[in-house]
Amino acid sequence: MQLARTTLAMLLATLCAIPLPAAPAAGKPATRSRSRRYAVRYRGVPTFADSSSADDGTYDDPVVRAAAVSALGRYNGAVVAVDPNSGRILTVVNQKIAFSDGYIPCSTIKPAIALAALEENVITRDTMLKVSRRKYMNLTEAMAHSNNVFFEQLGARMGFETVSKYGRLLGLGELAGYNLPDEHPGSFPTAPPAYGGVARMSSFGEGIQVTPLQLAALSAAFANGGTLYYLQYPHSQEEVQNFTPRVKRELNIALILPEIREGMLAAVLYGTGKSSFDRGGDEMPLGKTGTCDDHTTPSKIGWFITYADDAHPKIALAVLLRGNTRRVKGPTAAEVAGRIYRRLREQNYFAQAGNTAAIKTGN
Repeated sequence: MQLARTTLAMLLATLCAIPLPAAPAAGKPATRSRSRRYAVRYRGVPTFADSSSADDGTYDDPVVRAAAVSALGRYNGAVVAVDPNSGRILTVVNQKIAFSDGYIPCSTIKPAIALAALEENVITRDTMLKVSRRKYMNLTEAMAHSNNVFFEQLGARMGFETVSKYGRLLGLGELAGYNLPDEHPGSFPTAPPAYGGVARMSSFGEGIQVTPLQLAALSAAFANGGTLYYLQYPHSQEEVQNFTPRVKRELNIALILPEIREGMLAAVLYGTGKSSFDRGGDEMPLGKTGTCDDHTTPSKIGWFITYADDAHPKIALAVLLRGNTRRVKGPTAAEVAGRIYRRLREQNYFAQAGNTAAIKTGN
């Protein structure tokens, strides 16, 4: 008995000597480690998946579809390719995601905010805004490097109502397609989002849910000079042969588009979208990346909206990536687009598309 008491006493003394973890400060609950929180937040959203296995691409443009499937590879994501001169959907890779409820647009909202600010005379192309203690940027540099502070200032200056007006004008919060029964309209807020208000709405698209179809339609409108087409997806050979474009609305933005395009070009030449640049081709792509967390899904999101080329656009793309690793980001989505452009160039697609356009217009 004495031995047992002695052993118990020694055990208690040892336990008392072990330091206990510090209690959380008052009003601050204990939290998991950063890596643990990260793993829990994105559990169930893989970075890699077979993104084309359930698709029906029977009446897609076969060259464009093959290029998009190959470029996306094992990434869990979607690609929507559109003819910017007609609104015809050329291919949809991962139709389940493309026709889903939508995802946060991240920084792909910035061209829309820039357009609104230019149209409302909040800035000009040469306006310099302070983005840090000793740094100023104009619109081109802010677009190229996706500077959040610059666009948060624009949103705050314009206000929620003005930002909303232009977002809806550009097709956000409404169906992008014509007679696409599986499509969802995404969503657009009726009040400033609780987290960050109109400022964060203007830099990350907080509170907005967009689909790859909507962003492809928007990219096509930037490409063609301001015509927002209804996207149409032929599902028979007859629909392919008798395809007729349908205009949703004319945006009347031709006079300010050069400033938007200059920023999207800079993003490809030396900014966040430079991995999309095809050095072997004559077609110059333009684009805008987007990277952020989608807390409604939840997952990390990487976007790239783009079209090629600048002078005679023949294709517009929206690339979306989802997952739980650092590879899921806008620059990676831009890399996917770059692979598509290279594959199309190798297939002589741009020359063929140009010849087709000339035949249609009689030129």
